[in-house]
Amino acid sequence: MTKRILIESDEILAQAIDALTSCEPRFEYVLEHTGMPKLRLRPDGFQTLLQAIVSQQVSVAAAKAIWSRLEIENFLDPNRILKTNEERLNSVGLSRQKIRYAKALAAADLDYIALRRKSDDEVIRILTEVPGIGVWTAEIYAMFSLKRADIFAAGDLALKESARILFSLGERPTEGELRQLSTDWSPWRSVAALLLWDYYSFAKNREGIV
Repeated sequence: MTKRILIESDEILAQAIDALTSCEPRFEYVLEHTGMPKLRLRPDGFQTLLQAIVSQQVSVAAAKAIWSRLEIENFLDPNRILKTNEERLNSVGLSRQKIRYAKALAAADLDYIALRRKSDDEVIRILTEVPGIGVWTAEIYAMFSLKRADIFAAGDLALKESARILFSLGERPTEGELRQLSTDWSPWRSVAALLLWDYYSFAKNREGIV
């Protein structure tokens, strides 16, 4: 069985960068303007996915405020969320839909330790079976929490726009087109995404989406 490569150190990140710039010279151009990307690692587990649900379709400031209230009320534990009624959860800022998603995540009782050993496809499949967790959220979790080297969130708006600019495309690529383009960057597509996010920030002169 081939050992899974995890992007968990600067040495592995540098190895990935060397491989990517060899197969795609435009990534060298990105590095010249942005420097080495940061790993952006996050812990895995229930709280990370709950935070992703809280952050959906609200501003960064609003998400931080809601998360702070959840912390104060100790609503970061799945059992506590399951036992708390909707009115109480709504009072700290969760919408009815996000309450449903939070309770679904808590009820799913995912084995986060076992998830570390699953294939990329299995991780995406298991996570997206939980209401409120779409493909993008699952891919971001696999990249940053499970440190997977070959994940590419092709549905991400910033990645699409960054690719359009970097590759001088006539229009923003579709998710399918961008996923096809990314196949040449395997097995380091997660690092290619980091480069493209950084390039998006450079090109747009503002912070990227992730």
